[in-house]
Amino acid sequence: MYLMRIGAPGAEKPVARVDDETYVDLSDVVADFDEAFFESGGIDRVRPVVAERTEAGRVSRFAGERVGAPVARPHQILCIGLNYRDHAAESGMPVPDEPILFTKSPNTLIGPNDDVRIPRGSTRTDWEVELGIVIGRRTSYLDSVDEAREAIAGYVVVNDVSERSFQLERGGQWTKGKSAETFNPAGPWLATTDEIDDVLALDMWLDVNGVRRQTGNTRTMVFDPYFIVHYLSQFLVLEPGDLINTGTPPGVGMGLTPPVYLKEGDVMELGIQHLGTQRQHVLGPR
Repeated sequence: MYLMRIGAPGAEKPVARVDDETYVDLSDVVADFDEAFFESGGIDRVRPVVAERTEAGRVSRFAGERVGAPVARPHQILCIGLNYRDHAAESGMPVPDEPILFTKSPNTLIGPNDDVRIPRGSTRTDWEVELGIVIGRRTSYLDSVDEAREAIAGYVVVNDVSERSFQLERGGQWTKGKSAETFNPAGPWLATTDEIDDVLALDMWLDVNGVRRQTGNTRTMVFDPYFIVHYLSQFLVLEPGDLINTGTPPGVGMGLTPPVYLKEGDVMELGIQHLGTQRQHVLGPR
């Protein structure tokens, strides 16, 4: 299934995408795609409903509604740094021996086509196309990497927007450069795990103003999604609906010669194979 939330911010309704033109409305079945939904086995509960309504032609047509993030605000957004070897090289940092963990504030989450705002005092706001993992059940101390597969609800496109000066020059905590408002566009849909044949064979890309900046594939990850979930479960409790951003391939603005950073009026377009595309206009500071 491909789960989406459509509608105005704070008033999104849960739906399942059938194709580019139609969807199944699930708002009479579930309240939202949130922690309670995933914790209660919501994916398995709505799967037959989607099949039955699709077969019966009980579908609606998209009519230009805003697309929200495909999950409601998660308990936490966890991020893995330097998880592509080429990106580590362009950042001038060694490939890590263990996953580098940092967090983003959950209120950074926005829809895939919502505006991204440059924060006050920023001179180095940057882009990062990433594969996002959504956790499907409360998880801690997983015994094996294979067990981690069962803890994943699905995958999403994420733009891990970053302010490099805040991240690297303001006192050692990457979170400072990752948590400004609008810094985590996600979606357009959550693809459940059965929709992705091989999560380590997904092409990914990002353009700024029509210029290709990032080209990559998830096969070049240092740590794959299953390893990441197993690893994180040894340090903290993963809650249903939690989002994990798994790192970015090369081509970020910081790594260009000379560096290129986002400015007011820019347009970012990005996507991952089978997971859809995003498009964000860049606004100036408030």
